[in-house]
Amino acid sequence: MLEPSTKLVSSGTVFVICSLRILKIRVVIMKKEALCQIEQIVGYKFKDRKILKKAFTHSSSVDDRKLSNERLEFFGDSILGLVICQKLFEHFPDHDEGELTKIKSMLVSRKTCSEVIKRMGLAKYLKLGKGMISSRAVNGSMAAGLLESLIAAICIDGGIESARDFILKNFEAFIINSEKKDHHGNYKSILQSYAQKMCNTTPHYELLDEKGPDHIKCFETEVIIAGRHFESAWGMNKKEAEQKAAYNAMVELELLDEDSLEAEEDYNE
Repeated sequence: MLEPSTKLVSSGTVFVICSLRILKIRVVIMKKEALCQIEQIVGYKFKDRKILKKAFTHSSSVDDRKLSNERLEFFGDSILGLVICQKLFEHFPDHDEGELTKIKSMLVSRKTCSEVIKRMGLAKYLKLGKGMISSRAVNGSMAAGLLESLIAAICIDGGIESARDFILKNFEAFIINSEKKDHHGNYKSILQSYAQKMCNTTPHYELLDEKGPDHIKCFETEVIIAGRHFESAWGMNKKEAEQKAAYNAMVELELLDEDSLEAEEDYNE
């Protein structure tokens, strides 16, 4: 009577073992499918998927923090800053250090980085510990850290140019938006974009005159584009005079709408 019982236990054990193996195989397949989906979204195919898996491993899901994406996040933060700084330096040749720093801070902020991840739909692939899935940080600081980790992973796997391409592709809309915000009232920037596009040149600002004692000087400046001189303007400092000269040129070139004209008239009054 013991023999059938033994067989039953044995067959049951085999069934459980087989079920576990099938489950394990399904999990592996699901993980591979997830990695393929991530690569398609990112637009980059990894040679070493281990670094990709690590980029999506949050510290809450592992016992050893070195197995998480924290070190990648540290590296990716610097890569992101470098690429954005170079892009802004080349894109805004007329901006001073303070203006560039302001735009850069906005672009590399946690808010912007988490928004990039949100738009790509990558947060759902982040491997988290129990109780962390419902955390608000998943769409905030964790998402921002995920982007930085992903940037580092791409750089390690494919080099800095691959990382640069990924960053500029996904930050293009934010850079354009920052340019629009920066252009509000910044006539020099608008005029420069126009001159580069239409005349293949940059505006030249020439100081014509300055009056008054050193502590309350006024400056007269004119702008020249491709040999064409526009009406000069006075300002309490050189920067203000150049802005007003750029405004005069834009009026003459009919580049301003009525709202901009009215706003400038109110400001001058």
